[in-house]
Amino acid sequence: MIHLRQATIGDLELLRYWDTKQHVIDCDPDDDWKWERELGRNPIWREQLIADLDGTPIGFIQIIGPYQEETRYWGNVERNKRAVDIWIGEVENLNKGYGTAMMNMAIARCFEDPKVTGILIDPLKTNVNAHRFYERLGFEFLEERDFYGTMCLVYELNRRPAQRN
Repeated sequence: MIHLRQATIGDLELLRYWDTKQHVIDCDPDDDWKWERELGRNPIWREQLIADLDGTPIGFIQIIGPYQEETRYWGNVERNKRAVDIWIGEVENLNKGYGTAMMNMAIARCFEDPKVTGILIDPLKTNVNAHRFYERLGFEFLEERDFYGTMCLVYELNRRPAQRN
């Protein structure tokens, strides 16, 4: 069973280790997460979560409010959106349904707030497996976008009528 918990400074070495894994690099080759600093910060607009499978960490999820996020990475975004980053740490945990379970948990967490109307993601343009993964979950392609020199496809999952209050 997968559970989500807050990432802490105690996860620093694990996250650094996962950052060395080729399948993680292939998803986000240009990003420096500055774990030492970021794990000690808890801005109101962000959650950093570790996914544990029966007590063993298997992945990471970040949920942000892109309207409030200070780097303005997403540009001009409506206040009622969320953006998600997700990865599985070890290659042997890929293709076992863990990513789907984690993403479904992230989606549910985002839509717990009745004001949230959509969730954004930005897989690399070259990551066709991620495109298929997000499309299976109901995300719809919005646009191709250059994020600081990295070409990505932007997708959005809109709140369905059953998710509205």
